[in-house]
This record gives sequence, structure tokens and C-alpha cells, in this order.
Amino acid sequence: MRTLPPLSAVRVFEAAARHQSFTQAAAELGMTQAAVSYQIKLLEQRLGVPLFLRAKRRVQLTEAGRRAATLVSAGLDQIADAFSGLLADNEGVLTISTTQTFASEWLAPRLGAFQLDRPQLAVRLNSENNVVDFAQHEVDVAIRICRDPGMWPGLRSHFLFRVHGAALASPEFRDRHDIRQPADLLRVPRITPDDYWWDLWFEEVGIAAPEKTHGGIRLDAQSMEGNAAMAGAGVAILAPVFWRGALRNGAMVQLFPEISVEPRSYWLVYPDYKRLQPKVVAFRDWLLAEVRRMAETEPAAIFAPPELD
Repeated sequence: MRTLPPLSAVRVFEAAARHQSFTQAAAELGMTQAAVSYQIKLLEQRLGVPLFLRAKRRVQLTEAGRRAATLVSAGLDQIADAFSGLLADNEGVLTISTTQTFASEWLAPRLGAFQLDRPQLAVRLNSENNVVDFAQHEVDVAIRICRDPGMWPGLRSHFLFRVHGAALASPEFRDRHDIRQPADLLRVPRITPDDYWWDLWFEEVGIAAPEKTHGGIRLDAQSMEGNAAMAGAGVAILAPVFWRGALRNGAMVQLFPEISVEPRSYWLVYPDYKRLQPKVVAFRDWLLAEVRRMAETEPAAIFAPPELD
């Protein structure tokens, strides 16, 4: 175990030795001259040797002080280099955690524009539906789904948009099953038919939700449900904002205009201690601008923040 003197006093000694002045060291460190003198005195008492000769209005290093000053200055330079290297590495990579569907269908297609404006910043996108622990994983920001972000203390949060769903299917499936009104969905294959999103959507269109069934395809990610719907496997309840490309090119159609809106929302979150990091600030501002741009063409209901208790 190292026997080190108090590092605060060592830092004061290095500044005073470099300036050959307690007053100038105090100005550099944001301390009073008396506080600098006190720290030097504590260090001298700890070491048992004088480090400075004190004369009227000036100080001068002793021989012991000169020997120590050279080594201490080099040591502090090495410490500064070690941490500045870590800081540079950390600032050069932005790690984002989010759900599979948000990552693949919404964020990934847009990230290229974000990175083109910041070529010095590498972006790492982790897509998983499990909530990551900022204290245990090297993650800078996350997009999470919840009703109230207050459930995660110590995190800054920014509302993005509400979780929502509409009935989507391939045009071939719609035509083959002659789907004309919402009630027709009770007689056709539905993807993940026991998902509560179906209950919300049927309630939105004024139809009693059917009894739970053991048949049909069941998938655990919206990204898989969307691909199954495009392949003609059935009707899926999906968030249209994630599938605008497929809707534009005709791979899928929104069967009816009704959209069900959940109490839960997508939130950008990050630890409070990261709030001033330039890479986090840049991503936050870019993401919120993208959401505002999207809000110009999407239904207003999904951009109404939930009422929090």
C-alpha cells in the first residue's frame, strides 16, 4: 500500500513550486494565499522537512523542495495524460441503448445524417429490449419505454412520443381477405392475437375485443411482427411511424385510420452526471429536432405527453 501525502496538498505544492509564489499558486487554484500556506505547512509537517524558505513577501524552494518539485511535476503530468486519454476516448464514442424496433426501424436509418455532421464521433448502437443499467454498462444514452420516467432516479429524461398502434397488413392480404371494415379483422389471421395492443385498438374502433385464442403467430418484437405482416402472414398492430418506408413503397397498408394511443411513451434518458457532455448534448438536440420534424406529418395525439402523477 502506497504511503502518499494528501494529494490536495501535493497539488498546492506543485503550483507553488512552479510559480515560486504562494500568491500566484492561490490565484491558479482558486484559493486564498492563506489556504496555500496552510497546505504547504501541513505537507512539511507530514514529511518532516522544510520545502520552502520563507522571506518577506517571497518564498524560495529548499534543496529538498527542488528535488521533490521536479518529480511531483512529472508525476502530475503523467496523471493528467492518463485521464485526458480516457476523456478523449470517452468523448470519441457515443453508445446508445434502445429497443430492437426503435433501433432498426426508426433510429438506424437516421443516424447516418447525425454522424455525417460529426465525423469525429463514432456511434455504437446497442439494440435490446432489456433495460440497461447505466452504472453497470458503458452506455451514454438510452431510449426507453415507460409511463413515468421518474421510476428511474438519477436520470434526465426527454419525452419523444407515445406508444401507439394501427392495423397494418400487406395489400395482397387485405385484398385476398376482402377487408373493408374493422369488424372484418375478427375473422382473419392476426399476428400475436393475444397482445393487449389488440384490445386497445378494438376499443378505439368500438368493437368488443375477441376472446383470447391459442392459435396464430406469436412474436415478441414489433420488428418481427412487421416483417411477418409484409410477408402476408396476417394483420399486425404496429406503430406507423416505424414503418413509413414500407407504407410509402406499398409493402404494407394501414387498413383503417384509427390509432390507439398508450399511456406509455418513448423517452430519451441519460445519467444526470452526463448532462453536460458535448456528445450527449449533441445527440439530445439532434434527436429532439428529428422528433419535432416528424411531428409535422404524424398524428398529433402521439405527441401529447402523458399526464404524470
